[in-house]
Amino acid sequence: MTGYAYMTASQKRGTIYIGVTNDLGRRMPEHRSGQGSRFTSRYGVQRLVWYEEHFAIQREKSLKRWPRQWKIELIEKTNPEWFELFRGRGGRRSVLLRRSTAAR
Repeated sequence: MTGYAYMTASQKRGTIYIGVTNDLGRRMPEHRSGQGSRFTSRYGVQRLVWYEEHFAIQREKSLKRWPRQWKIELIEKTNPEWFELFRGRGGRRSVLLRRSTAAR
């Protein structure tokens, strides 16, 4: 499946969740409302800090096998401050910020 592999975090260097979806504009509001997954709801892991358009399922499985430090380095390569990369409430008006412009 071509889609998005993504990571959300509770805070900078906090708890990390790895997921996959074909529609981040729909999925991120689900996480924020507590409908995304039990894990993200329980640990407050709602800040989109990294995403990649990819053959998402394979990428997700690969990332889940990585050591935590590798995941942190991947996030910080493009988003060193762990800024939120999703703006909006879902739907067509939502915006995925480019990782290089997250600090602006």
